Amino acid sequence: MQERLTSEEHTMIDLIDLEKYFLSAHLFEGCTAVDFTMGNGHDTLFLTHAVGEQGRVYAFDIQPQALENTRALLEKENAPNNYELILSSHDRFEEYVEGGIDAGMFNLGFLPGGDKSITTKRETTEQAVKRAVACLKPGGGLVIAVYPGHTEGRVEGNRLEAILETYDRRFICVSKFEIVNSPTSPFFFVVEKGDHAPF
Repeated sequence: MQERLTSEEHTMIDLIDLEKYFLSAHLFEGCTAVDFTMGNGHDTLFLTHAVGEQGRVYAFDIQPQALENTRALLEKENAPNNYELILSSHDRFEEYVEGGIDAGMFNLGFLPGGDKSITTKRETTEQAVKRAVACLKPGGGLVIAVYPGHTEGRVEGNRLEAILETYDRRFICVSKFEIVNSPTSPFFFVVEKGDHAPF
């Protein structure tokens, strides 16, 4: 018999599945995608298959362990050779990514199984998200997962919401998905740029 999942595990599974569902609308063969927070590589793996052989995936993390874990996962799962793993902060992605972005994923917080004192920080996250929105191609989209169960995560989420709600709805649509009766559960934003956005 399968062991019953905890409520937190159910939340995580739902979060991941929903993120990928919404982002899939912006992924296609040959597109450019960015994993802004590589972690252990699961989002990177998803993106490599979604963009196909002719697409390109750029994945960023500041921890060497994240690159090692991700590379091992991609090799184990026979991922297409369409990715670049970059040891750098996500707010510096424009130094590596050529042209615009069709789709991007942020999975904020700390490296699962790693040092929990090393987390994404609101200052660099704010800059990365702002620049990612600006670099989205018309019709492109981002998903941003936030983990308010720790102090930096709560602050990060509040700051991002304050920024995202300022975008002009005519050109940028921002949605938020959360469990309203569980304030420490993860939630995520979906940011979609309209086909006729002037930037």
